[in-house]
Amino acid sequence: MRQSRASRWLLRALKLSLGLLVLVTAAGCHTDMWIQPKTVPLEESTFYADKSSARPLVPGTVARGHLEEDTPFFTGRDDNGQLVTAIPVKFNSDKEFKEFLLRGQERFNIYCTPCHGRLGDGQGMISKRGLALRRPPANYHTDRLRNMPIGHFYDVMTKGYGVMFSYASRVEPQDRWAIAAYIRALQLSQHADSADYTAAQRASRQSTGSLGTETQ
Repeated sequence: MRQSRASRWLLRALKLSLGLLVLVTAAGCHTDMWIQPKTVPLEESTFYADKSSARPLVPGTVARGHLEEDTPFFTGRDDNGQLVTAIPVKFNSDKEFKEFLLRGQERFNIYCTPCHGRLGDGQGMISKRGLALRRPPANYHTDRLRNMPIGHFYDVMTKGYGVMFSYASRVEPQDRWAIAAYIRALQLSQHADSADYTAAQRASRQSTGSLGTETQ
């Protein structure tokens, strides 16, 4: 009996000691490791002079995968500094080129039509609503722009021109070339004549009465 009481007392003492140990350990823990003084995105900061918690990029920072090289693909110019006359993109099949051209149409409709219109005639909503007060958007079907090297259109999208600002931060280089290719397609659609068609195409269009001379 005495041994049984002693055992129970020892067990109670052990439990009490263990409880005290847990309390002491818990008292030494706190949440500073995961609840720290910090700012959330776009929150005002009292630490920086500009009151912004978001810090500007270090000058010269280049996003991963966006390091541009001094090549015609990125500059639109050849080794002599002249605007290129051909798209510096390689296509392995007609299908690839068609997909490239359709991509250009999609990007053109998104970024270019508000000013230049879907036909590239400079009659987008900006012009129709009288918002182009300083200088009207360019009409791609003028002789001047039809005779421009295709690198010109890439260069304009990259650097801006007149009142048009640069789209370099909005449109990737590959898409700028796709848009330039689609601009050429628009120009051809409005200024093609029978000499631009193959014999099979001429025969097909003559049978439907749709083959004509150059249009303006």
